[in-house]
Parts: sequence; C-alpha cells; structure tokens
Amino acid sequence: MTSQQPPTKRQKREEYRNAHKSEGLDELPKKRFYRQRAHANPFSDHQLTYPASPALMDWATHYPAYVATKPGSEQLGEASTSEVRSLDREVTVADIGCGFGGLLVALAPKLPEELIIGMEIRMQVTEFVQDRIKALRNQNSTSHLYQNIACLRANTMKFLPNFFRQAQLTKIFLCFPDPHFKARKHKARIVSPTLISEYAFVMKLGGIVYTITDVEDLHKWMAQHFEEHPSFQRVKKAEESEDDCVATMMVETEEGKKVERNKGEKFVACFRRLQDPPWP
Repeated sequence: MTSQQPPTKRQKREEYRNAHKSEGLDELPKKRFYRQRAHANPFSDHQLTYPASPALMDWATHYPAYVATKPGSEQLGEASTSEVRSLDREVTVADIGCGFGGLLVALAPKLPEELIIGMEIRMQVTEFVQDRIKALRNQNSTSHLYQNIACLRANTMKFLPNFFRQAQLTKIFLCFPDPHFKARKHKARIVSPTLISEYAFVMKLGGIVYTITDVEDLHKWMAQHFEEHPSFQRVKKAEESEDDCVATMMVETEEGKKVERNKGEKFVACFRRLQDPPWP
C-alpha cells in the first residue's frame, strides 16, 4: 500500500484560496497563501477580461448593494441577463495598482458616498483583495461597511478608457508604482505623457490625481510630466496638508507601512484636472 504524498505548498495555497470562495466566510485572508512576484510586465499579453466600452461594464457584480432597482421589478421578479445592470451611482474613485488593498479598506469609511475601485494587474494579489473585501463585508453585514469598495484585475496602461467614460472620476491614486529604474524600462512607468492624457480623459474637472513613492527620482519624473501636461496643475503643499486623502495615503498602503518600518522617505505630489483650453 503506497503512502499518500503530503500536499505541496502550491496545493495548500490553492486549497486555502478555494475555502475563501465561500460567501459566508468572514476570516480575513492571509497573504502567504497569495504569493506572487512584486511586479508584472504591463506589456505582456495577460489573459484579462475587460468591457468593449464603459457602457458595457458590469459594475453590479462588484457593488451588489448599489444595484439600481427598476420600479415594479421586485414584484414582477424581472431579471435580465442580456442587459448590463446599472448602479444608483457611478464609480468615481480609482486606486490604480492597488496592491493588497490597504488604501481601499482605509478609504471605504472616509468616502462612504463614493464607489471606489482598486485595479491590480497581478492575479493572486487581485484575488487576495477580493477575498479581503468579501470577508470585511461579511464581518460588517449589519452596518453595510465596505460595500462601496471593490477590486478587479486590469491592465490600466492598456484598457483604462474601456472602464470609465469621459470625466467620470474625481480621484485617482497612484501609490508606490514600480519605479522601473533602468532607462530602457521607463516606457513601462505608470506616468507618461500618453497615460496622463488618458487620466485627463477619465477625470472630472477639478478632480485630483494623488501620487506617492519612496523613490525620489520617480517622484521628480511624475511631477515633471504632470506639470508639463496642459490638463493638470500641481496642488499647493498647503492644500495637500489639509487633504484627508493625502494623510490616509501616507500611512495606509502596505508599501507605505514598509517604508515607515525601514525609516525611509515618502514623496507626495497631487495634481488637479484643469479646464481644457478652447479649440482655436
């Protein structure tokens, strides 16, 4: 009789993650079961699902508590699978490259009227954040906390306009992005003239892009490119210091906490969406 082989580490991780698929589970997930490389190549052909246009995005799957109910549909038991279910409000805040979701979780009670989406390219990390949000919702089922946050897997460098219509977002967070130190890798940075134009497209007039990094060279790169773009103006330091979102961003992300432990420095810069100049 052959003895059964003990499960491998990979099998243990898969078993653990499968257990968190249960809707009633309220235990917060453990990071060690969602291991993945620190960064992903945004130019690779990842197997991603994305809408052909913002109008076809099914946000109801991510924010079930905010699904708009048509008059009389509850009595009639109407449920159409062919049309996209609408929400009673739009997603207005995006955390691009949300990592393990620390900022999302911290912003949920601070922006209770806003729908906040975390967008992460790494599959395992996305799954961790989704399981984390599910557990938090289950833990707070009576207070309905954390219903306003969600996470999806996406490559925003390629498909950001597929998710958001023009002038939809009021806040975008770019927290501790991959610095891509080598000059030949700078094209993979999350801030470039082309990408800033896309941020401007989905950003509402007066909306703010928040950036933070512990790499001074990257901070200067992001600041220079935003300041040179006609659609954005840098927010003054005095206003930054009074913005609760800046204070939250400084301390709540996992990368930010790591920098704090290592006694590193954090560099913050925020940029406001300006009115487009008139056509000549």
